[in-house]
Amino acid sequence: MIVAAALPLVAEHGAAVTTGQIARAAGIGEGTVFRAFGDKDELLDACMAEAMNPDHVLRELASISLDEPLADRLTQAAEALRAHLGRMGTVIGALHGTGHRRGRSLGDRQAPEDRPPPGARETSMRATHEALVELIEPDRAALRLEPERIASVFLGMLFTRLHFASGGVDPSPEELVDILLHGSLRDQESPA
Repeated sequence: MIVAAALPLVAEHGAAVTTGQIARAAGIGEGTVFRAFGDKDELLDACMAEAMNPDHVLRELASISLDEPLADRLTQAAEALRAHLGRMGTVIGALHGTGHRRGRSLGDRQAPEDRPPPGARETSMRATHEALVELIEPDRAALRLEPERIASVFLGMLFTRLHFASGGVDPSPEELVDILLHGSLRDQESPA
């Protein structure tokens, strides 16, 4: 509850957020914050861990109906993944930009519990990939490539930021899905 209340404040203020602000947002006393967390750095580390937690986006992907057309399923997946990446980037960027470094609460030492578990990123990416494969699988017979490969290409397209390279014009989720499923060439039958 405290971390959920803190996340929007951390995204806005970074490490400059006060425990008083967080307590008010959570509807609790400031002392309760310190009963739950040893210090503010521990709370900020918990906020960073929550922002990086893939569980929310995996639930969103699992809730997409397999009865919808593939393009609609992938568009919803792209929107969910972009929102997750945006939340994660906002919180981590705000913390980093205001001087917070993960595990700093112990000085130069970093406690093992402050570090992500070994392989956490790979586990998260694997779970996300598997969730996308499940969304694509019902259309396997209609596809030139296997769902596993399409999911990999899809993730690569989503995780590559084209904003700066394209003059600030990011493709929409619908455009990304259209390019993934249909390429970028005009139909052979359509006029050039």
